[in-house]
Amino acid sequence: MAKYFLIAGEVSGDMHAAALIAQIKQRDPKAQCAGLGGDQMVAAGCRLYRHISHMAFMGFVTVLRNIGQVRQNFRIAHEALLAEQPDALILIDYPSFNLKIAAFCRRHLPHTKIYYYIPPKVWAWKRWRIHTIARLCDRVLGILPFEPDFYARYGYTCTYVGNPTAEEIAEVQHTDHTTDKTQTIALLPGSRPNEVSHCLPRMLEAARRFPDYQLIVCAAPAINNDFYTPYLQHGERLTRDTYSTVHQATAAIVNSGTATLETALLGCPQVAVYHLACSRLLGFLRWAQPLVFSIPYFTLVNLIAGKEVIKECVANDFTADKVATELSRILTDKAYKKEMLASYQNISSLLGPQPASATAAAIITSKL
Repeated sequence: MAKYFLIAGEVSGDMHAAALIAQIKQRDPKAQCAGLGGDQMVAAGCRLYRHISHMAFMGFVTVLRNIGQVRQNFRIAHEALLAEQPDALILIDYPSFNLKIAAFCRRHLPHTKIYYYIPPKVWAWKRWRIHTIARLCDRVLGILPFEPDFYARYGYTCTYVGNPTAEEIAEVQHTDHTTDKTQTIALLPGSRPNEVSHCLPRMLEAARRFPDYQLIVCAAPAINNDFYTPYLQHGERLTRDTYSTVHQATAAIVNSGTATLETALLGCPQVAVYHLACSRLLGFLRWAQPLVFSIPYFTLVNLIAGKEVIKECVANDFTADKVATELSRILTDKAYKKEMLASYQNISSLLGPQPASATAAAIITSKL
């Protein structure tokens, strides 16, 4: 009877961890799962020591304001690991916390296998973390097809197991056979309140220049409807059915993140936006980008494709005028739209058909 300890610190990680737990239990029906995470992990059969509502702190200032809870989270995780003595520790994203937990586990539980499922984006920033990950983890299970090559350049191994977003979209498309596009523009302003407050006003300003289209704002799971109400003053609709809305939309404006990949896999032409504080001061970002970031693009769509498939309106380029210009091109230039959709198909092929959670579970359970 194997024991698994999983740590996810955000809603998306909770979802991916739950899918992994389900696959582990299929292969190991007697598996005992415990950890830190959310409601979806509980529904999948995981016993929680700490809920993500006490863990989702992002940014230096937010962490500092909640330093007491952060310290308590570490203490709870340490005590839980020592009590559980798991056969496998499975880390899902959330690197600032999880890498410290991995170090603790390596010191105090040397026989526990450590797996990093959905590893940190070291190919984008904080490259030095790759050495820490390789030193602490027995296996790194990546979800982006270019990650194994990146790790190999440093002499390390990363196994590509498939992409959970592609897996989830494939399941949705299997049950949703709607193919007709509607006269709508979908707006995906982000998953956190501060992202929405920074992005949504400019997204709406741009989209309102196309009065023939109904505007639909896709709400984030962790944000209640009342938060959006002040922004929706001109007949815009709010929905929580994001996938169906995007699948049927003519175009979308998307805050950079996993949502850009979801939008691509759903076959919706898009323009990506990304807010940065003090954007005017960061107007030099494009030419200074190699000094600041390790990537030529900000969106997963362009990174996976290795070229600019979708327009990225970043920092001081994120203006209503520039977003509207790109949106107009998507809506009127059929050749441009066709090329974008063809690139989406190539991205889907690069991601491959393998189900990420099942592939990762097979690797983890086979080693215990």
